[in-house]
Amino acid sequence: MSKFVYCLFIFTCIGINIPAFAQKSKSDVYIDKNGVMRWGDSKEEVHGFGVNHTVPFAHAYRNAVKKGIDPKKAIDQDVYHFARLGFDLYRVHVWDTEISDSVGNLLENEHLDAFDYLLSKLKERGINYVITPIAFWGNGWPEPNEDTPGFSDKYGKDDCLTNPGAIAAQENYLYQFLNHKNPYTNLTYKDDPGVIAFEVSNEPHHRGTPESVTEFIDKMVQSMRKTGCKKPIFYNISHSVHLAEAYFKADIDGGTFQWYPTGLGFQKELQGNFLPNVDKYEIPFDDVIQKNRGAKLVYEFDAADIGKSYIYPAMARSFREAGIQIATHFAYDPTYLAYANTEYNTHYMNLAYAPQKSLSLMIASKVFHEIPMYESHGRYPENAQFGDFHISYQEDLAEYVTDEEFIYTNDTEAEIPVVNKLVKIAGFGNSEVVRYEGLGAYFLDKIEEGVWRLEVMPDAIRVDNLFGRNSLKKTRAVIKWNEWPMMVNLPDLEEDFQVEAINDGNTYSTQISNGQFSIRPGTYLLKANGIQTEINKEDNWKNIRLNEFTAPESTIDQTYVLHEAIPELTVGESLNIKAAVVGKENPAEVQLMYYAGWRPTVVEMKRGEGYSYSANVSSDQIEPGIFRYYIVVKNGENHETYPAGLAGKPGDWDFSSDQAYETKVLQKDNPVYLFDAFRDSDYMMRTWLPGSGMTPLAEPGKAEYVVNVEKLFTPDPENEEAQEIHDYSMKFYFRDKIAGRTDDLEGKDKLVLKGRSLNEKACIMQLAFTMKDGAAYGGLITVQPEKGEFVLSISDLKQVKMVTLPRPYPTFLPYYFENEDSNPFNIKNVESLQFSIGPGIPENELVEKHGVAIESVRME
Repeated sequence: MSKFVYCLFIFTCIGINIPAFAQKSKSDVYIDKNGVMRWGDSKEEVHGFGVNHTVPFAHAYRNAVKKGIDPKKAIDQDVYHFARLGFDLYRVHVWDTEISDSVGNLLENEHLDAFDYLLSKLKERGINYVITPIAFWGNGWPEPNEDTPGFSDKYGKDDCLTNPGAIAAQENYLYQFLNHKNPYTNLTYKDDPGVIAFEVSNEPHHRGTPESVTEFIDKMVQSMRKTGCKKPIFYNISHSVHLAEAYFKADIDGGTFQWYPTGLGFQKELQGNFLPNVDKYEIPFDDVIQKNRGAKLVYEFDAADIGKSYIYPAMARSFREAGIQIATHFAYDPTYLAYANTEYNTHYMNLAYAPQKSLSLMIASKVFHEIPMYESHGRYPENAQFGDFHISYQEDLAEYVTDEEFIYTNDTEAEIPVVNKLVKIAGFGNSEVVRYEGLGAYFLDKIEEGVWRLEVMPDAIRVDNLFGRNSLKKTRAVIKWNEWPMMVNLPDLEEDFQVEAINDGNTYSTQISNGQFSIRPGTYLLKANGIQTEINKEDNWKNIRLNEFTAPESTIDQTYVLHEAIPELTVGESLNIKAAVVGKENPAEVQLMYYAGWRPTVVEMKRGEGYSYSANVSSDQIEPGIFRYYIVVKNGENHETYPAGLAGKPGDWDFSSDQAYETKVLQKDNPVYLFDAFRDSDYMMRTWLPGSGMTPLAEPGKAEYVVNVEKLFTPDPENEEAQEIHDYSMKFYFRDKIAGRTDDLEGKDKLVLKGRSLNEKACIMQLAFTMKDGAAYGGLITVQPEKGEFVLSISDLKQVKMVTLPRPYPTFLPYYFENEDSNPFNIKNVESLQFSIGPGIPENELVEKHGVAIESVRME
């Protein structure tokens, strides 16, 4: 009897229902002589892509209980979305501190039960998993840690790596953990075919001798092998990479990696083109891995603090070029927490709340399954088009286009090779085959000729900074169910077809005319006229059920006006003002109000697609100085005025706020300020230094950005053999700041830095523009101790190296990006300033202290 048939027999005997879509046999993974993970039965290369997800543990579990949410129901909903997005892999670092005691005994408690349940639900969907049994973490983040019974709580991470008692506890725990039988599957973890591999522990950060590290890992692996486990066992080798040989002297089968190419914890959304940061995942010790025939997997990755959708397929491409077989994003927000993004505020991922990013991950999964290992597609910007994939930073677009499948993250004009061959569409916005005004993802799957399954998610709207100091008391994103027009252009449906609501509780009906109809969130069958089908809405299809649907209900409890004023505008230019207006009900009217003279001018803002409204103010209405305006939302006879968000409107005798949107209106020949320390310091991308940052000056509204570098190169404890690069760089994105004066740049011929050097000596600094295509053009200035203005002629700019900022993690990744195919310098394509201390400094002075205090940078 095969293992699969035996498992089905056992499940039937104990009354466990395994849905039909899960009935696919699996066998343990092995690693061949070339370090490639392969399936034991078919010998095919293992591919896998998915997410981390933490509902069974810590903050996520604790707050589900506080909110009165059943964690298991939350798991059901999120796992359905994993299947809907095409993920086939899951990974988590188990919070050992919650399911063990101080000597490593496994505790059968609510956390382990929820984890077992999660694995069973993944198994039903055919989603595999990589399990990391030891996290070393406390269970608090972002809250304070609780007192927990585990060995990690008693010893802490550092002692867990060296203390004999802690080591013995981990050996005991690993043995018991792998032998634990999941009551929902009746399988031990070591025997569960869904487990592709184990990773011993999460980010151990070894600091000991190579011999002691090898000895430690061997003890961990031996305790796991003692269970009879034959699955591959991985170890984290992307920390303390100088110990790579020591890692592989232990009995491990491969190494695990992570990638945070934009750093972590910027506290606000990063702006600019970050495709250069993900151009290549370069592993400097790859020869050690290949010599030891080790496999490679990525346990965590994310482009942190980025809300855009273009970047994930590029990361997946670079992983595949590096020979990595499977990867999981960190981390998928439980849907019930996603409105506040409290779990990990520097990350954000959820199909309901972040539809475009989720679709980008769906495309990244396709990359992992289709792009061969070690295949190179050149360097950026050449590799923005590779295989069936296309990435555009400027359009915030990632797309996957084949004869049969079409997935896209934003409005696209992509041409479908043969529309009548399509069987799968997933998208956001408008395309050749679907037009949709809503702000949720939609999915179209061909069930049979003339029959398609349509799933439409509700609108997701960001209403505040996703990546700041978050709290469950703060709403960062909202959900709204709305009725929107949709057009579906598929040959086998023709222009008139039937739309049948099939998810539970959905009674919505609609009329179709020339392929156009209105739709609300839910799941539907689209059937061509005259089609006879035996399809039942309860049928299983692949790894979902036809009538499945889950999404948060509307969470709107107020009106949101989402608009940021252009900081500056050139005299003689008109001003186009755009805003998104989202409320419980659609507004009766949205007005723009401003004063041209002493009387108010009121202009109706015209509705565009979705929630967008716009109005144009002609140049003759805008005087030099400060142009102040308001947006007034009218519902019935009631008015609310923004940005204050108060009832009433300006001009009412009792309107109590003087808040207004403001745009500075300047003459064309005025300097264009690219950086001002007083206003812009919080947005500087840099590696933190003690004592660095903004320092106010005595003059009101003035400040210096102070940077004093003790050493331009400091040995990296995570990469002790790293090349010495004597450089300290910072970057400031200014493109949005000067959006109203971009045309004025062409009339400017010099870059002026106002500031001074520190340490009573001159400081050589490279000042550079980074461009939309990732190229950098700059030159050297010598800043003196006396405050002054230091000038760089635009005509003297030369191509220089772009520093990948914020600095990626792990730290062995490239420091510089050089665009070898860059376009000639064009002032219209600048988007950031790069400040570098290091280039041009004489070699004998590199080890000295260097510092500057920058007040401003302008073009004139």
